Amino acid sequence: MKFLAFDIEIAAIVKGTDWKAFRPLGISVAATMPSGEKPRLWYGEGRPNDQPLPRMPRAQVQVLVAYLQERVREGFTICTWNGLRFDFDILAEESGLVRECAELALDHVDPMFHFFCEQGWAFGLKAAARGIGLNKTEGMDGALAPVLWAAGQYAQIMDYVIQDVQITLAVTEAAHRYGSLPWMNSKGRPMRWDIRGSKLLTCREALQLPEPAPPAWIKDPWRRADFTTWMV
Repeated sequence: MKFLAFDIEIAAIVKGTDWKAFRPLGISVAATMPSGEKPRLWYGEGRPNDQPLPRMPRAQVQVLVAYLQERVREGFTICTWNGLRFDFDILAEESGLVRECAELALDHVDPMFHFFCEQGWAFGLKAAARGIGLNKTEGMDGALAPVLWAAGQYAQIMDYVIQDVQITLAVTEAAHRYGSLPWMNSKGRPMRWDIRGSKLLTCREALQLPEPAPPAWIKDPWRRADFTTWMV
């Protein structure tokens, strides 16, 4: 299986955890990375000085959607980490191509969503990265990225989104190759997800799994519907 990792950074500066309250969020920069190829950056172009625009214009976001569709036709399977709930939601809103993005999202592989559908809770990309011996940039996260982008720290955010697609691709390929995924919990304890049937499921397939009850220790559990409401 050939994967293509995909990740975006939003442009809006979000305060708190309710990121949907700040919509439209915009896309500052996105990155794609197919198996065996170098990562590619996507951002708003058009300034005379070649600096990125604050947000990608709709027409340029639509070009990104068309690129993803073309690579899928070439035999690549898109992969993300929490992309069903976040990245594809934003991509649909910013491109205006909701139906097209929904099809891409349902047929892509999101290991975090697959795990959530099996277990009723989820862990982050940082934990998955540490499980396979990789590390995300310390002190940087998705909430800080829009602040630095607005301040003109373009190179730093471009490096950050490239690192995220590299890690997403590495994590997905490892899970696909071995049928399991090691990860590290918040206390530094090694854990492992043994994937049922040793096969990563697309989001469409994962949605067909029986819905488990969330563990009692989760105070505010996600609902499976939270991942797909944007498609309606």
